[in-house]
Amino acid sequence: MNILETYQNYYFVGIGGIGMSALARYFNASGKKVLGYDKTNTKLTEQLMKEGIDIVFEDHIDSRITGLQKEDTLVIYTPAIKTLGILDYFNNNQFEVLKRAKVLGLITENTDCIAIAGTHGKTTTSTLVSHLCKEANLPFSCFLGGISENFRSNFLYNGTKYSVVEADEYDRSFLNLSPDWAVVTSTDADHLDIYGDKSHIEEGFKQFAALVPDDKQLFVRKGLEIGRDHKTYAVNETADYYSDNLRMDHDKIYFDFHTPSETVKDFVWEIPGIHNVENATAALAILHNLGVDFETLKKAIANFKGIKRRYTKHIYPNGKIYIDDYAHHPTEINAVVSSIKTFYPDKKLLVVFQPHLFSRTRDFADGFAESLSKADELILLDIYPARELQENFEGITSGWLLEKVDLDKKERSDLSGAFEKIKEKDFDILLTVGAGNIDTLYDPVCEWISSSVQSKM
Repeated sequence: MNILETYQNYYFVGIGGIGMSALARYFNASGKKVLGYDKTNTKLTEQLMKEGIDIVFEDHIDSRITGLQKEDTLVIYTPAIKTLGILDYFNNNQFEVLKRAKVLGLITENTDCIAIAGTHGKTTTSTLVSHLCKEANLPFSCFLGGISENFRSNFLYNGTKYSVVEADEYDRSFLNLSPDWAVVTSTDADHLDIYGDKSHIEEGFKQFAALVPDDKQLFVRKGLEIGRDHKTYAVNETADYYSDNLRMDHDKIYFDFHTPSETVKDFVWEIPGIHNVENATAALAILHNLGVDFETLKKAIANFKGIKRRYTKHIYPNGKIYIDDYAHHPTEINAVVSSIKTFYPDKKLLVVFQPHLFSRTRDFADGFAESLSKADELILLDIYPARELQENFEGITSGWLLEKVDLDKKERSDLSGAFEKIKEKDFDILLTVGAGNIDTLYDPVCEWISSSVQSKM
């Protein structure tokens, strides 16, 4: 029997995280009692509470905790939380305490798991795979690293035969999974605080790929060395599965999809960027191999709305465009900026970027500088530290990074002053980008541009 079936209560330490909240929703949908702690009340935690999950925001041992019995309570925590009185209480009282990755791994043991891994592209690809499963009415549950615009959630329950999971390489979490099907989108250097160097992160992905039992159920972007036989996918070059003939018409992208035995013409969707067609190619390859017909897949691709903070785009009547994106690695920023420059070559681009982690800023400073130099104007925010402390990274600041950016119009700002600076700028396209709390600018910016348009009509 699965260990998870022995518990009735599930306490989440750090429940507001995107991965943790998906698990919390899973157990809540399964009829279990779910409660937890988080440091900050956000839109996501507010939504969880509306769904019936009990959340506290103070590190305090109250009756809701002391009333739990270790025999029927599982405690789930995220490694992002280092010290916490609540976590100490559970450990000191011999409760079963497991990492999020371990619990997700236990869930995948009892399903046909479709795991999407990669340093870039895994959120879009896993969300798209989930959307295609939903449109094909497959019995599945999904655990996503972003909020699907179609589901309005990072979790969906539509059965238990399949599980679709975003396989997180941080802390080697994806090695806890039991994938029956898998995609590897990229193996670029990242999380060097964990892996040390590029060779070790590549080795981590090889270990993940080795978990897939069948070569024909492992799909790897062409050109990546994964250490075993697999199926390849690509865009604009021949592979086992590939897409080509990309063209744009009225903000829609058309492409043709090729399998080893046939070509299906004129897929169409509204998600911009060659890299996103690449993600779609991997998702289509998986669903085709699961037996879903191309008529269903075409309709599903056409009504895919994307993921919050993954190239979320607003076009206003005055011609201004606002794009918000989660990109926090030079490769990701390059992909977003290149897409903007490709489709809007004559428009003036203002980028507002919040670096994420001192270690990532240090390790990829030159790459960040190069990608940010492609903007027409830059507002660089202070580094979002997440789990790190400035005192351990002396000299690694936004000011230090800004000096490396080859741009005439550039300045540094803290988050609190960024909105006022944005309102002073002359731009055609505004891009806010980063993985920290820069998302707090989203609503004010949307309201400001909308009201500016209305006042001039």
